[in-house]
Amino acid sequence: MTGIRPLVAGNWKMNGLGGDLSELTSLRERLAAKPVPEADIMVCPPDTLLTRAAQVLDGSRIMLGAQDCHPLPSGAHTGDISAEMLADAGATAVIVGHSERRNNHGESDPLVQAKALAAYRAGLTAIICLGETEAHYRAGETLDVLRGQLEGSVPESARSATTVIAYEPVWAIGSGLTPTPDEVAKVHGLIRSVVGQMLGKEEAGAIRLLYGGSVKPANAAELLFVPDVNGALVGGASLTAEDFYGILSVYGRAQG
Repeated sequence: MTGIRPLVAGNWKMNGLGGDLSELTSLRERLAAKPVPEADIMVCPPDTLLTRAAQVLDGSRIMLGAQDCHPLPSGAHTGDISAEMLADAGATAVIVGHSERRNNHGESDPLVQAKALAAYRAGLTAIICLGETEAHYRAGETLDVLRGQLEGSVPESARSATTVIAYEPVWAIGSGLTPTPDEVAKVHGLIRSVVGQMLGKEEAGAIRLLYGGSVKPANAAELLFVPDVNGALVGGASLTAEDFYGILSVYGRAQG
């Protein structure tokens, strides 16, 4: 560990109805009865649940995030939601540039950067995602792809207090496959180095770098204590309190 306080954020993606908020109640109760030390906790449900989730989590240590935002604060953009609207609903952070947005909706690095700037404008933390495809991975292009995404997606005004960077290899998301700890360490080391070139060593040394992609209780300890990994962006395993708490509890076990 580097002294950076870890963050474990759960991305529910397009999952969850009102009844599923009981999982947040269960998670809150588990944490109250048996707190996990030295880790920040966040859940990012779909927009339809944000306001109700904020009520469920009020007064707890669990922060609320959202999954995407539009670059503009308002306008004729049917079906979109602005960062200001997310903040108004109770969110404190928003994921931008997730590979499923990049791939399914054709989002470019400049658009991801614009969304990160929108998050800052609304007072939200931007969780900026990047990751390589299986084709890039097998061709040995991972580091080049990630450098390009960092330089294109992270604003010059990014700061460690307002920005989190999440590395999610596209080929590992939902597949059950994960890179080796050595591969994760190499990638996260490169990310911190490139961020240092972009923002300066002080900011690079303080920014949180999350790993994501098939993180689950069984492999959390192996992945979350790799050098330069400061937490996780968790997908499917965040949908139940039991699995999500299983990942969070790794920090509790590791620290006593």
